[in-house]
Amino acid sequence: MRTQRRLTSVSMASIILRSLCAMCFITVCRADENTDTVNTERNAEESHRQDSTDLLIFTLLLTLTILTIWLFKHRRFRFLHETGLAMIYGLLVGVILRFGVHLPQDLNVTSSCAMNSSPAVLLVNVSGRFYEYSLKGEVRDDKGEDVPNAEMLRKVTFDPEVFFNILLPPIIFHAGYSLKRRHFFRNLGSILSYAFVGTMISCFVTGLVMYGCVMFMKAIGQLGGDFFFTDCLFFGAIVSATDPVTVLAIFNDLKVDVDLYALMFGESVLNDAVAIVLSSSIGAYQPEGDNQHTFDGSALLKSLGVFLAIFSGSFAMGAATGVMTALVTKFTKLRDFPLLETALFFLMSWSTFLLAEACGFIGVVAVLFCGIAQAHYTYNNLSDESKTRTKQLFELLDFLAENFIFSYMGLTLFSFQHHVFNPTFIIGAFLAIFLGRAANIYPLSFLLNLGRKNKIASNFQSVMMFAGLRGAMAFALSIRDTATYARQMMFSTTLLIVFFTVWVCGGGTTPMLSLMKIRVGVDTDQENAATASDGMAQISTRPESAWPFRLWYTFDHNYLKPILTHSGPPLTTTLPACCGPIARCLTSSQAYENTGWLQDEDTELILNDGGGSMYGDMTVNTDARGVPTTSTSQAGLYSLAGTSDDPLDRELAFGGTRLVLPTDEPHDPLMSFPPPPPSPPLSDPLRHRV
Repeated sequence: MRTQRRLTSVSMASIILRSLCAMCFITVCRADENTDTVNTERNAEESHRQDSTDLLIFTLLLTLTILTIWLFKHRRFRFLHETGLAMIYGLLVGVILRFGVHLPQDLNVTSSCAMNSSPAVLLVNVSGRFYEYSLKGEVRDDKGEDVPNAEMLRKVTFDPEVFFNILLPPIIFHAGYSLKRRHFFRNLGSILSYAFVGTMISCFVTGLVMYGCVMFMKAIGQLGGDFFFTDCLFFGAIVSATDPVTVLAIFNDLKVDVDLYALMFGESVLNDAVAIVLSSSIGAYQPEGDNQHTFDGSALLKSLGVFLAIFSGSFAMGAATGVMTALVTKFTKLRDFPLLETALFFLMSWSTFLLAEACGFIGVVAVLFCGIAQAHYTYNNLSDESKTRTKQLFELLDFLAENFIFSYMGLTLFSFQHHVFNPTFIIGAFLAIFLGRAANIYPLSFLLNLGRKNKIASNFQSVMMFAGLRGAMAFALSIRDTATYARQMMFSTTLLIVFFTVWVCGGGTTPMLSLMKIRVGVDTDQENAATASDGMAQISTRPESAWPFRLWYTFDHNYLKPILTHSGPPLTTTLPACCGPIARCLTSSQAYENTGWLQDEDTELILNDGGGSMYGDMTVNTDARGVPTTSTSQAGLYSLAGTSDDPLDRELAFGGTRLVLPTDEPHDPLMSFPPPPPSPPLSDPLRHRV
């Protein structure tokens, strides 16, 4: 009996002891959980503060850049553009963060694990509880030494996708939306040749030169990893993307020849799109067999097909989004609510980029052509307030995004932890881009001059050769993939190329213009109009437009513009009689109201051809006696109203409105005609008769 009581007491004591242990364990676990929660909240708060500090650094950089830009513009300093200033300030901040700021390392546990590649996520089992760790960056270099301020440098290093999804779209869209279409289409054939054929020539010439440089490095033992011919071609593609923002800004301030400006701007806009599609096509080169870096004709043709398919699909998607926005703004009353109209315009434009990327196309190409389509069609449907808002909005976004990228370039020189600087490769790269640019400009200019009436002068060619700067697009393409030794070397070298071209070539633009004896401060169009004497037959002496544009304009002006906008001739006057119901349905009442006056936004695009002045779809010429003759591609819409011997009495009928065009003094036929005054004086050189 006593033994049984003892056993019972012992069992009770053990139960109580176990209960106490369980309670202590639960208490300790809860305390650990509370401690973990407190530590997590503290770490989240510290991370938030660090992120705010990083963004504050870039905001202060942009603020300092803007103030310095004002000082330079006030003092009229043109030897350094704002992008160069942003890079300098970024370099200074990078030096301070790298060597001037020392933060304590909160690294408590160090373990070694031999793996072939660095995992992105590491799952650890600790006493049945699983913890997930993400790879943020290295805290030690290859030599086993601690990287100073590794956490700080990691924080100021952005995800490359930020550039493609947030910063690049407004820059590329603004390039298309602000395109000076009159001068662009005047040189359309030359621009397309430089952008497509020239970029491919530059890519392959640069790739071949770099392959020879890589073989030389391999022979002398300076190559520290694999570097294949496809890598050389990829490098040639990314450094073929020109970004002469500095030069174009100087051109605009100095009022350099408009054709030179149009050639450089048009080439840079389309050349970025070609370069990014070309780099994607080179990445898609996959030969059959074990060796993925041998020449394979079928794989080459497949890459060419990928290039054409991606570019065509991206172009179609961007144009389709622009057309859709034009239709929405035309057939709705959004113009009565400018804020909603501007918001829709912004979202539709930005969604073009995301839609193209989601469908496997190139968002940069899509958003570029979306910007061109929005400027050509949608802009005509917007209210006056929305027109001003959209222009200023995208101009502001372009300015901030571009300067942010150039500031980040300077910072990256010290914050990026995997730089590979090889002097031989760097020298070879500078030689390669020089030869590639020369092979692009000079041979193509020679061939283009064979068919151009307005020749591309040799001094223009030299300036285009000198002004082939590299900028945001080359940087964004090179930083997007830095996983291998070859890509790291490409990124480091591209960074130095951007620095050199922006500072040296951008700063030397003004002396280069003086050396090449290129006139500045002259509006070529006004000068051409001023040279027309009183006895000359031409109303204007502008250079002729490109023949592809003249064909396109006839179709666009007669059909697409009336369908998508309120401008242009009514469809009831251009479509056949059998299409009357459709024409009346698609033509807005505002289009009928605008019939009598030339309010088409594209009137500035109409250029003369030879001895005549093309206005609308009509070409006006004069014979030996000074009597005008006409040829129209749109019968019944425009016609001669009279052929009086009086040179002041030459009338043209535009949809019921008679315009009397004088010939005793030059007059710009591209200007917009204001409403006629109630009683115009007889001495008025332009008289309206209704």
